[in-house]
Amino acid sequence: MPSGPPGNDFRPGKREPGRVTQPALAVMTLMMVALAGCGTLVGVPPGLDPSPSPEPSPPLPPPLLVPVEEDPVPIEIPEHLPVPIVLDPILDSPWARTPAMEARVEASMESMRGREAVLFRTSLARMARYQEMVEGELRRGDFPASLLYLPIVESWYNPKAYSRAGASGLWQFMPPTAREMGLRVDSFVDERRDPFRSTPQALAYLGRLNDQFGSWFLALAAYNAGPGRVDRILRRRGQSSEGHDGLFLEILSDLPRETRDFVPRFLAAARIAMDPAAFGFEDMVGEDPLRFDEVEVADAVSLDVMARAAALDQAELEELNPQLLRGVTPFGAATRLRVPEGAGERFAEAIRSIPPEERVSFLEHAVARGETLTHIARRYGLTVGDLQAANPSLQPRRMQIGQRVVVPRSPSAVARGSQAGSSLLPGAGGLTVYSVRVGDTLSGIAARHRVPVGDLLQWNGLSMDSVIRPGDEVKIYLVRN
Repeated sequence: MPSGPPGNDFRPGKREPGRVTQPALAVMTLMMVALAGCGTLVGVPPGLDPSPSPEPSPPLPPPLLVPVEEDPVPIEIPEHLPVPIVLDPILDSPWARTPAMEARVEASMESMRGREAVLFRTSLARMARYQEMVEGELRRGDFPASLLYLPIVESWYNPKAYSRAGASGLWQFMPPTAREMGLRVDSFVDERRDPFRSTPQALAYLGRLNDQFGSWFLALAAYNAGPGRVDRILRRRGQSSEGHDGLFLEILSDLPRETRDFVPRFLAAARIAMDPAAFGFEDMVGEDPLRFDEVEVADAVSLDVMARAAALDQAELEELNPQLLRGVTPFGAATRLRVPEGAGERFAEAIRSIPPEERVSFLEHAVARGETLTHIARRYGLTVGDLQAANPSLQPRRMQIGQRVVVPRSPSAVARGSQAGSSLLPGAGGLTVYSVRVGDTLSGIAARHRVPVGDLLQWNGLSMDSVIRPGDEVKIYLVRN
């Protein structure tokens, strides 16, 4: 059957084309009337002129919605909003958990929990002394919080640590880098050993390396091996694009052995230090944070002289001022000295009461025929640099017989030695063998046993740059009365 537009076929039988029968017309008229309110008619054949439709009725209003009464659902409001998770860019680096890195981190953690456990426990206790200060510097510079744990792998958090390569302090600065960052390093003052001076400079240097390489992993590697070496390795491998932590793993085989393990050791130390008890370091007791006053000292003053004048413990003064290598503040310069908290005013008054000629413990050596500055330095267990620092105007090549050379010494040396600077010799008294304890220094041992530090060095074949460790034995010859 042919199909037409919808609604055209209303007849039961056949119709002629173009003709509308009466019954069909009646039906169509009724439909038009019914659809008058619906707008345009649908299905009206072309040419049909239906009667005008009445005006459309206004739309019906929406049905009235009757609310259904239901029990309200209670909304729980937490007392404290959740703390947002802050990711550490080093510890949470996507390359920190790769299989290659994890294997090295696990090996380091095993070592720190095993053969290095005593040192690790000691470093955690020491860290408590400086943690407040270090965390303050990290916040101030917007550095990763995990850098708090870097001195554990650098120095076991020992400000007097000294490496065979010449690095020193909590952050193990090399002398050129320390001087570049504005720290003083000479024979009398080594600010690498001063945590309060070296910490902000170490963090600034790390931040600079991160800016240079675009990666904290590469920055740490450069901190350990030197930025020049890391840069050369990257250039040799054609890495000129922006850096990322994954590059550390790519250049791993080209790095020195120590540097390959440096980043994994840092990650291992951080994981353990963040939760010591979980890794077998229960009942950790940290050392008390350092509290002190600062007093400006105008010129050279020996710590032993200051301690006696202010009724303070000399060992405590040395501990607060580890940057003073010779136990004396610099000649001809003002120095901010740390003293125990609450003792600042008394200390400043005591210093003012000491006559200038009595503020430094030293001897004057008369130059003999054939003596050089090297000979004199060896005699007193010092270095040539020590003597030059104490004698700024001295010209080593123009020394004359009888010329006076200032030799910094301990107070016991002043009391026992002659003005010619003669030293005690083995056999002059009874021999004592002292076992070095944690926190001991050569000058502290000498002062405790009332012997000249120069003699102590000579008896043991040491210099002031020598490193002593817990358990070492030091020979001491005591004078018999």
